[in-house]
Amino acid sequence: MKVLADSNVILDVLLERTEHVVDSRQIWVALEDDIVEGYLSAHCVTTIYYMMAKRAGRETADELVSDLLSMCRIATVDQAVLAAASSWRWPDFEDAVTASAAWEAGCDLIVTRDTAGFAKSKVKAMTPRAALNHIRRSASGRRRR
Repeated sequence: MKVLADSNVILDVLLERTEHVVDSRQIWVALEDDIVEGYLSAHCVTTIYYMMAKRAGRETADELVSDLLSMCRIATVDQAVLAAASSWRWPDFEDAVTASAAWEAGCDLIVTRDTAGFAKSKVKAMTPRAALNHIRRSASGRRRR
């Protein structure tokens, strides 16, 4: 299963956002342990780098990006992805770009805390908790066959 993690899920872990860190960390582990084929949008990586460099310094941000690149593939953000996102006229252009990148990468699922922002997405969006349940059900279905 190909899963694109939205920046808010990754930042929940990195910034240890109390309300969300437990479920988001389990998504991180699923990405890290190759339980799912993990993707991040290209613009997600730059946003995370910027925020972490500001908070913890460039060296930490460099290491973090290296870690993210080793555990996830990158959903390209190119002219076609941006043009598609722009044509959708969503209220949040960043969400549209993320959804377009996930679609172009062939992802099965977007994991985000902002599922409402992806209501019109061609790729189903789920919260981290719902996604974990979906991943577990999918994995147990494969073992039974």
